[in-house]
Amino acid sequence: MARLAEVSTATVSRVFASDPAVRPATASRVREAAKQLGYVPNTLARSLRQQTSTSWALIIADIENPFLTQVTRGVEDVAQSAGYSLVLCNTDEQPEKEAAYLNSAEQYRVSGVLITPTSATSPVDQLLARGLPVITMDRPLRPDLAVDTVLIDSRRAARSAVDRMIAHGRRQIACITGPRRVFTASERVLGYRESLLEAGLPIDEQLIHYAAFNEQGGRQAADELLGRPGVAPVEAILVANSMMAVGVLQVLRERGLRPSVDVEIVVFDDAPWTGLLTPAISVIHQPAYELGQVAGKLLLDRLRTPGQPARTVMLTATLPADDDSPPRDDALTTALLG
Repeated sequence: MARLAEVSTATVSRVFASDPAVRPATASRVREAAKQLGYVPNTLARSLRQQTSTSWALIIADIENPFLTQVTRGVEDVAQSAGYSLVLCNTDEQPEKEAAYLNSAEQYRVSGVLITPTSATSPVDQLLARGLPVITMDRPLRPDLAVDTVLIDSRRAARSAVDRMIAHGRRQIACITGPRRVFTASERVLGYRESLLEAGLPIDEQLIHYAAFNEQGGRQAADELLGRPGVAPVEAILVANSMMAVGVLQVLRERGLRPSVDVEIVVFDDAPWTGLLTPAISVIHQPAYELGQVAGKLLLDRLRTPGQPARTVMLTATLPADDDSPPRDDALTTALLG
C-alpha cells in the first residue's frame, strides 16, 4: 500500500491513526490506495497496541426508552464531530449486564465511558483506577467516586407538577415511578411528597407505586391504583416516564375513564404521541438531547485536560406553561454548549 501511494509505511500508519499533521492530499492518496487493495484497518488491534482507541462506550439502561434515545443522539453528535465512534450497550436495567459491559469497555481499551447506571453502586471503580474517564448521565454514582455527572432536576419538576394538580382542585393524587434503587425514580417521589406536605395534604403510601420503567410497569401500577375497592377514587396521577404512561392510559380506557377529564395525568418526557391526545395530557419536558451533548462535551474536556476536579451539571425540566427554553443558570452548561 505504501508503494502504491508513494509514501513511507510510517506515513500510512499516521494516516490510519488520524494524525492531523499528515497533509490532506497525502491522506487522500493513502486511503485511495487502501480502497484499491481492499485494505480495512484493524482498529481493535491498534487500540490494544496503543492502550486506547477512538471509541467511547455508551452504556444505557433501556434502548427502547425514547428519553435515552435522545440522550444517545446528543452523545453521538458530539462524538462524531470530534472523530470518535460509539459502542452502544443496553443493560435492560440489569446490574449483571452492566458489570459485563463495564468489563468489556476496559478490555477493548475505549477512550471513555458514558453511563446511565442501574444504581449508585455500579462497579466503575476498576475503570477509574486505571484512569479511564467515566461520565454518568441522569443518575449519579456514590459521592466518593470522582466522576463528572449530568443530571436533570426531576425532584423540582415533580413538585411543580403536583403543585399544579393541587391548584386544579385535585386531592387524591397518585405517583407511579420507577424502581426504588433508581435515583430519578426516588427523586420524583421526593418532589411529590414535598408538594403534598407543603399543601397540608396527607401522604397515602398506597398511592405511591414503584414499578419497572416500561409499559407493563405502568399498566400494573395503574391497575392496582384504580382497582382499590371502598376508597376515594384517584383524581390525578404523576407518571415517571412516557413508556409507563402508555400502560396507564390503557388501564384508564379499559375502565372507561378519560385522561385529563376524569383523571388528570402529568407525565415525564414529551414523546411524539403525547401531542396527539384529545384532550391533551400535561407533559414535563426533559432536555434529553442536551443532556447527551453536555455529557459528550464533558468527556471530551476530560480527555483533553485530565486531572480536573469532578463536575456536576444540573439541567432543568419544564412544564408546558414554563418557558420552553429556560435560561441555563449553570455556567458550566453554558460554556460547554456555547
